[in-house]
Amino acid sequence: MPNNSEPLPGSPIPAPDDDILDEEEGAQLYEHFRVVADRGQQLLRVDKFLIDHLPDTSRNRIQTAARQGFVHVNGQPVKSNYRVKPADVVTLLLDRPRYDNTITPEDIPLDITYEDDDVIVVNKPAGLVVHPGCGNYTGTLVNALAWHLRDNPGYDPNDPAVGLVHRIDKDTSGLIVAAKTPQAKTALGLQFFNKTTRRRYNALVWGNMETESGRIEGNIARHPKDRMQMAVFAPGSGVGKPAVTHWHAIERFGFTTLVECVLETGRTHQIRAHMKHIGHPLFNDVRYGGDQIIRGNLSGSYRQFVRHCFDACPRQALHARTLGFRHPRTQREMDFEAPLPPDMAELLERWRAFSRNLASH
Repeated sequence: MPNNSEPLPGSPIPAPDDDILDEEEGAQLYEHFRVVADRGQQLLRVDKFLIDHLPDTSRNRIQTAARQGFVHVNGQPVKSNYRVKPADVVTLLLDRPRYDNTITPEDIPLDITYEDDDVIVVNKPAGLVVHPGCGNYTGTLVNALAWHLRDNPGYDPNDPAVGLVHRIDKDTSGLIVAAKTPQAKTALGLQFFNKTTRRRYNALVWGNMETESGRIEGNIARHPKDRMQMAVFAPGSGVGKPAVTHWHAIERFGFTTLVECVLETGRTHQIRAHMKHIGHPLFNDVRYGGDQIIRGNLSGSYRQFVRHCFDACPRQALHARTLGFRHPRTQREMDFEAPLPPDMAELLERWRAFSRNLASH
């Protein structure tokens, strides 16, 4: 059935299936992205406007696209310095077709912690991308869920009304919940929005934490110089979204500390960015500098020990250990726990042995 409703201002809307012919160039262009500016939109350069709506790209790439005539406003190509006004329709047209982002079932093993007719809780391994995106269009958790639920007539993996309710990073392991019905997704989504879910993470961080517990508050936004990183800005700065992380020390190893983190908010890379911000990046977190020897001595034996630790856990040492929520149908409070995966368990055993040896000398 055709959908004749108008798109919501400020909301990205799917690109139509019809190809677009650029009459001036005589070349076929394909719509990849379209957004309608809010009615209250302040005048803003179109390259900056698109950065806010396309966080996985760079301003330089958008400016290049504008120079090539690929950025249009209200059907006409514009330069990077065009100022977007309220209700402007901004589109990104490229000279190649869109990637077919239809989610297809793939036979990928799942470690299922819990499942019923409404929800499924999965213990995601490190290295598994959660959702198809740039550079990872197949082999994701969403594809695996599509295969697992392929015989469920009410579950359409391409319907945003069902499926994953939240996300964790590719190289973070641990618990994640998906909804099998629209009602379940709505109910769970509200719990995440209202911060009534219960999530605890274990992380090995560089350094000996100065206190037993702490609270980190700082807005999180894309790093101004590295779009693949998140950066922390002062609360009330107007930059980014508010974020709060609570932590307490579980075990100390001299030059590293095992901590438990509880999130008040669920921002992208929140624990990773917050821990770097206070000078304790996650162990072996390549994106945030944790793959360097930040604490300890410069002896050859210590450097070799740390390298072996990097090999034992070749990703950021972060695990979503617990997940709790109210069941969307029964209203029963449910809590789940996933033990540390083998790589993090091995990493911690290495640091325990190291700290025992350090204490004996």
